[in-house]
Amino acid sequence: MASFTSLFMWAFVFTSICCQAAVAKELTGDSDQVQALLRWKASLQNSTALNSWTATPRHRNPSFLAPQSPCNWFGIACNSDRSVINITVSKAGLRGTLDNLSLSSFPDLSYIDLWGNSLTGALPENIGVLYKLTDLRGNSFTGLIPRTLCNLTNLRTLYLYQNSLSGPIPSEIENLKYVSQMDLSNNNLTGHIPPSLGNMSSLHFLYLYANMLSSSIPQEIGNMGSIGVIELSKNFLTGSIPSSMGKLKNLYRIDMAVNKLTGALPTAILNLTELNYLNLGVNELTGALPPAIINLTKLEVLGIFLNRLSGTIPQELGIKSTMKSFMVSENSFSGHLPQHICQGGKLERLSAFNNDFTGPIPESMKNCTSLQTISLYGNQLVGNITQDFGIYPNLTYIDLNHNNLYGELSTSWGESRNLTLLKISGNNITGIMPSNIVQLEQLKVLDLSSNQIGGNIPKELGKLSFLYNLSLKDNKLSGHVPKEMGNLANLEALDLSSNTLSGPIPKEIGECSKLHYLSLSKNLFDGIIPIEVGNLGSLQDVLDLSQNKLTGEITPQLGSLTMLQNLNLSHNHLNGSIPSSFTAMVSLQSVDISHNDLEGLVPNIKAFQNATPDAFEGNKGLCGKFKGLRPCNTSLTTSGEKKNGSHKVMIIVFISLAATVLVFVLVIACIVFFYRNKKVEKLETEEAQMRNQKDVFSIWNYDGKIAYEDIIDATEDFDSKHCIGQGGYGTVYRAELSTGQVVAVKKLNLNTDEDDDENMVEEKSFLNEMKVLAQIRHRNVVKLYGFCSHPRCMFLVYEYMEKGSLASILRDDKEATQLDWVKRVKIIKGVAHALSYMHHDCPQPIIHRDITSNNVLLDEEFNACVSDFGTARLLKPDSTNWTTLAGTMGYTAPELAYTLAVTEKCDVYSFGVVALEIIKGRHPGDIISSLSLQIAPNTMLNQILDQRLPSPEGQQIAQDVDVIVRIAISCVNSNPNSRPTMLEVCRALTVHV
Repeated sequence: MASFTSLFMWAFVFTSICCQAAVAKELTGDSDQVQALLRWKASLQNSTALNSWTATPRHRNPSFLAPQSPCNWFGIACNSDRSVINITVSKAGLRGTLDNLSLSSFPDLSYIDLWGNSLTGALPENIGVLYKLTDLRGNSFTGLIPRTLCNLTNLRTLYLYQNSLSGPIPSEIENLKYVSQMDLSNNNLTGHIPPSLGNMSSLHFLYLYANMLSSSIPQEIGNMGSIGVIELSKNFLTGSIPSSMGKLKNLYRIDMAVNKLTGALPTAILNLTELNYLNLGVNELTGALPPAIINLTKLEVLGIFLNRLSGTIPQELGIKSTMKSFMVSENSFSGHLPQHICQGGKLERLSAFNNDFTGPIPESMKNCTSLQTISLYGNQLVGNITQDFGIYPNLTYIDLNHNNLYGELSTSWGESRNLTLLKISGNNITGIMPSNIVQLEQLKVLDLSSNQIGGNIPKELGKLSFLYNLSLKDNKLSGHVPKEMGNLANLEALDLSSNTLSGPIPKEIGECSKLHYLSLSKNLFDGIIPIEVGNLGSLQDVLDLSQNKLTGEITPQLGSLTMLQNLNLSHNHLNGSIPSSFTAMVSLQSVDISHNDLEGLVPNIKAFQNATPDAFEGNKGLCGKFKGLRPCNTSLTTSGEKKNGSHKVMIIVFISLAATVLVFVLVIACIVFFYRNKKVEKLETEEAQMRNQKDVFSIWNYDGKIAYEDIIDATEDFDSKHCIGQGGYGTVYRAELSTGQVVAVKKLNLNTDEDDDENMVEEKSFLNEMKVLAQIRHRNVVKLYGFCSHPRCMFLVYEYMEKGSLASILRDDKEATQLDWVKRVKIIKGVAHALSYMHHDCPQPIIHRDITSNNVLLDEEFNACVSDFGTARLLKPDSTNWTTLAGTMGYTAPELAYTLAVTEKCDVYSFGVVALEIIKGRHPGDIISSLSLQIAPNTMLNQILDQRLPSPEGQQIAQDVDVIVRIAISCVNSNPNSRPTMLEVCRALTVHV
């Protein structure tokens, strides 16, 4: 019995020890991983999504303070031993780094997914300790790819896309022999593609696009026998396409677009019978399209646009394949388009513009109801517009400009009811405009210019409520302009010039409040200029009413067009004087009032000062101080003799009037003296009250405090003669202070209604905003010296930039030629650095919201400074004017058409537009509006480079311009997620420019 008791006791002790050891092991393991996760959570700036990550007692006994197991926490999964094997916290809004995450505490971790957060910093060097890791998804990490990452030999999937990783791809990457999917896209990786990639025999998907990889594609890439997808687009790859790729029999998708690849298209890759997607667009490929292309019977997408290819397209193309997208634009192809291109009935996108194609429209197109976009402009195609095209229920875009098409616009065109863009200009179209065009309810752009279309403008056009661009110029249209045109509330550009339209200009046109371009020139319009034209406050580019039969005086309301840059009223029968209200047209750059019957003083504004004598000729009565005009003190009479009786009458009348005026002046003087004393007392009282208010006025500069009165005195109470510019948010004045310092003062166009609920500006918000902005110091941001929040007005005081705005320089041919390629590259880099600073280096990121060439100012050395940072943020997000905060038309990101969520990527888009504008010398609207990529270095001489300058001389500057254009392309991507950040843009410019 004693031995049994002893045995029982030993068994109990052994069991207790084992249990305690197991518990201790569990608690120790739990504790290490819990503490590691909690330390990381504590280091994050935003960890709301990780609220379940807490250390709480797990047992009812409060003295037993074992931490809670992490296995039930959000995003954490464990194995049967309660060891963490999976961390998935994607899109959790986390901000911070991985520096405080102890990876060595997770020996069983096999999967990490941190995608969609704002995690930054470098990937940890000790990531190699996770020897069981099989999947890794990245975030906003920076720095190099750690070589220790290549020790993760069990890794199956490597996702590090959409980060800010830089440096080369480690050659040791070949050690990841089990990886089947590798995505390193959308980073800043440099160097060459390592040949060792060819040893990754398990790799099926390879994504390296949107980096800065250079050099040639290694021949070893042909050794990846399992590869199905290779995407290398948007890099700087050079050389020819490796012929070894012809061995990759499983390859079904190749995308190498937007690189610098040269040479001919290798016939070897045309033997890849599984290939259904081939995109080699925007390169420098030469030669002809090999006939073997017809062997790719599974090919659905062919993109070879924007290269230097020539010759003919094999006519058999399309017979055996079910092509969905055929993009061969911007080459030198000749001959006929493949007649069977849509024989499979699945073609959605046909893009062959800017080639030398001749012959007929492909027969298979007429019944190709699958078509969504057609771009054939800039060829020599021949066809009947009525017979060769059908009804396309899915068509949204068709551009047939500048071909040799003929026939009439039939009513069947009104049946393609999803059309948003219809362009057929520069052809030989006759007949009249069909009235059923009103059925195109989604139409936004209609261009029928430079044809032979006659008849009247159908009034039904006024029902196309989405229309924003209408061009019917250079046709044979007659009759009156229908008043229904005033219903086009979204119309931004209207060109009816060079027709035989007659009658008065309809006053209803003044209801098209979004118009920025209006040309009615070279017609037979008569009558007066409607005063309603003065309501078109958005008119900015052009108002051209020249070469008509307009009569009467120039309506003073035209002076309200303060944003207008170009005005042409020449060759009419206008009389009277030029309204004094023209002095308010501070944005006017060019003006032509020649060949009218105008008389009197010409306003002293910049546009008239810079005008040539031709702009005034044909007006016998004009006078002024400008070249080509006689002084206004010259007698305007035609006879020097006057009758003696007239002299006597004049003397008597003069004496009588003088006596009357003298008495009147004495009376008024007494009244003024009395009320002036009262007014002075009142003003002194008001000023004393305002001085007692703490937040009435705050303004600083480096030399101390500037008085409100100094600004008022320097601008003479914001007199228009000191105005140097006007924009959507306010008017800018040049102010020379009593100290001799010159500053720019922007008086804001803000509602100062006393009702706080109606105020668009909250005083406290305004002051806080301005205090932050006033502390910003960056060499490429215009210095905000201070601000004023005064009961009478609100204004900002900026550094004065001698050269003015970039827009004004680009508009002036003489000044633009001084802006050589070196200066333009410097300006673009300056704007990029300013935006990167505001987005990424400020304590709180600041979005500009209105990056345009008007908001880029230049100093005497042509250094660029961005102005108006934060101005748009002064308005309440819920105000009725919020939609105007999306910026300036032509510069705003396309997503703002359907969302009011303004992000940094909106600024990135605007930067891309401005960069292209600097290279092109004018706004690149036509390039951006195209539905396909349309820019490549090999087409810059024809499309992009400012023709006022000689081509870039020297390899370095030519390469710089090349890189900038490529970066700009990525910035204007219609998908905001595919645009780089401004930090990435700056890094690319630093590395390559």
